[in-house]
Amino acid sequence: MSLYSGTIEEHFKHPRNFGKLAAAQIREEGVNPICGDRIRIEVAIDANDNVSAAGFQGDLCAIAKASGSLLTEMVRGLSIDRIEVLGEHEILEALNAEIQPARRKCAMLPLQVMQNGISEWRKRRRE
Repeated sequence: MSLYSGTIEEHFKHPRNFGKLAAAQIREEGVNPICGDRIRIEVAIDANDNVSAAGFQGDLCAIAKASGSLLTEMVRGLSIDRIEVLGEHEILEALNAEIQPARRKCAMLPLQVMQNGISEWRKRRRE
């Protein structure tokens, strides 16, 4: 019997979009100091400010890796504005598992890093 849902197990064992993204406008890294998860998120944005591709890499626990995999699939085609308002509910629903409060930081790390990267990207564009 597995500790994780089928969704988490599948995305952990076979992560989607794992690796570097050649033409990314956003590159952001983050760490969960509690458990040591480290992630780098890369996002390519088209002329209409929609995500054309997203990738991730890092040293991650099963929940964080599955979350990164699902997130990079979820955001393809979405506007930057929509990604900025994604929240915990959408991530937990996509993971299709009961994530204990102590592990929610793991599940949310990829989204937080992506949203931080978007914020930094917006700042650079204003300069």
